[in-house]
Amino acid sequence: MVESEQLLWNPPDDFIAHSNLCKFEQWLCQHKDLYFNNYNELWEWSVTEIEMFWESIWEYFEIIHHSPYSNVLSSHSMPGAQWFEGATLNYAEHIFRQKSSDRPALIFQPEHGTPKSVSWSELEQKVARVRTYLKSIGVEKGDRVCGYIPNIPEAIISFLAVNSLGAIWSCCSPDFGMNTVIDRFAQIEPKVLIAGDGYRYGGKTISRQSETLQIAESISSIQAIIEVSVLGPGPSSTQGAVHWDEIQTGETGTLTFEAVEFNHPIWVLYSSGTTGKPKAITHSHGGVLLEHLKYMHFHNDVHPGENFFWFTTTGWMMWNFLQASLLAGATAVLYDGSPGYPDLNTLWKLTEELPIHHFGTSAPFLIACMKKELTPGSDFDLTELRSIGSTGAPLPPEAFEWVYEHISTDVWLCSMSGGTDVCTAFVGGIPNKPVLRGKIQGCALGCALYGFDDNGNKVTNALGEMVITKPMPSMPVYFWGDENNTRYTASYFGKYPGMWRHGDWIQLSEDGSLVIQGRSDATLNRKGIRIGTAEIYSVLDQIPGVKDSLIVNLEKKTGDDFMPLFISLEEGADLEAITPTVNEELKTKCSPRHVPDQVIAAPDIPYTLSGKKMEIPVKKALLGMDVSKSMNKDASRNPEAMDFFVQLAGILG
Repeated sequence: MVESEQLLWNPPDDFIAHSNLCKFEQWLCQHKDLYFNNYNELWEWSVTEIEMFWESIWEYFEIIHHSPYSNVLSSHSMPGAQWFEGATLNYAEHIFRQKSSDRPALIFQPEHGTPKSVSWSELEQKVARVRTYLKSIGVEKGDRVCGYIPNIPEAIISFLAVNSLGAIWSCCSPDFGMNTVIDRFAQIEPKVLIAGDGYRYGGKTISRQSETLQIAESISSIQAIIEVSVLGPGPSSTQGAVHWDEIQTGETGTLTFEAVEFNHPIWVLYSSGTTGKPKAITHSHGGVLLEHLKYMHFHNDVHPGENFFWFTTTGWMMWNFLQASLLAGATAVLYDGSPGYPDLNTLWKLTEELPIHHFGTSAPFLIACMKKELTPGSDFDLTELRSIGSTGAPLPPEAFEWVYEHISTDVWLCSMSGGTDVCTAFVGGIPNKPVLRGKIQGCALGCALYGFDDNGNKVTNALGEMVITKPMPSMPVYFWGDENNTRYTASYFGKYPGMWRHGDWIQLSEDGSLVIQGRSDATLNRKGIRIGTAEIYSVLDQIPGVKDSLIVNLEKKTGDDFMPLFISLEEGADLEAITPTVNEELKTKCSPRHVPDQVIAAPDIPYTLSGKKMEIPVKKALLGMDVSKSMNKDASRNPEAMDFFVQLAGILG
């Protein structure tokens, strides 16, 4: 029974009936003689009979394969599970299966200028030309090609060309510093670097030609550079580079697709690298294909002809996930620039104009809109908007309410959580379940996710470690260069052998909905009581004058602890005036244990390049650890923000 004050949205009957999930359930009934009374029963089947479930995904989506598989899953062991052995296929081939003259493949909106559409025929021709050129310079199956490029059509064209050859793609956003890029790309020894000449952000123009040259000089495996004009038309000005336009006037060739093994690498993504060498997380063609088809259709409910948007850079796994919209026959909407330029209404205006049917963003963006008291639903015509996706951080209950009060009462809010580790979401939207205030709707199909206590017991209605007990096809095949899977095993399987510990605190409810309370390695162990940092940030986001915040708990050698709260203040706000409100709100809305020992004004809050608060590096710095060992400044979005915390080391408490 759902309490009325918790219920924000109930899917209408026609919404459910037209959903891809409903069609899949009907297919299971007709073809497998399987019937489920509700989503929870369907999910239970999908994680109990995992071979049958994933084979049904293969059959339902009619996977194009060039050789058959011998068995669905060779072993349930993790790591080491082998999926669909013997099968060969290609991810890009499934994207071009959706080509159509009825709709564009891509719509690109730069920070300056008008939207530009890329038709499927244009996309196919451009991909074919890049493929032909790459092949002419010796790029083959298994070679690595890297992109240092903004979120522009050329990035997707490059990925599809590389993928069609069976080569391996990897990319970084041009706002990444040079050393950060080298730390990542050098690990996989790329043969080709595709780089933009710069990027635009917040009204500013930033050149990246010098950095491109230094990256190429630092990575000896790079044999060729392709330069893309982002800042303006013209010939290549990066020494030794071939210009993109030269390739596009060259031989078209035929776009064909190299069939590769199911577990052949599709791309390499990277961990944040803030506390050590970034992990080169390697995913498989087949695993990503099945997972993306499943999630985009059943959990995002994307249909052919719809416009799918996610605000992302090429440095975030959501850019890779964005490719999945093409698998569903949707048009991928790309935006390159600042979401807040010239103001936070920019993307809502774009949503009206195109229109956008599925709007994806980060939780901090929605929180920022809420704190600025925006009213997109009143200011723009958002009647075509079907869903809003949110990820990157826990979305507080108040932001849920803001969406339904100030955007639309009819929109489907899909709060989701997953990661670079699997390039998808473990938990997220379910089109036939209600949206409850502050809660993610449920676990994704095929994801055997539970909350575990310290003794390895499953817990409900209590805080637990997020654990996945059975393998998923999109789990990494390995970390590049990780001998004997040492780092891979330590990263996920150290605490619960044979089971994936993701590192989040979750609280699962009996109805399958859940709340994520933050990273378990950043959890505040307050006098023996665990507190998720997300609980505290949710309260602070409501307090006028608080621009941003970060909290840590420092354990002393005496056995005592000290919990400071750092607040970045809005212009004109006064710490002394705000502190009593902060303490009272945390006490009444959470508990007395949530009240910090000290509230401290900080100039800025440090973030990783992927937009996560750097709680662990801050904690290590405050405990007096060598900052060079506690974090990699080049992997921070605003590295100067750490200086304040380093200077505080040893002073607090």
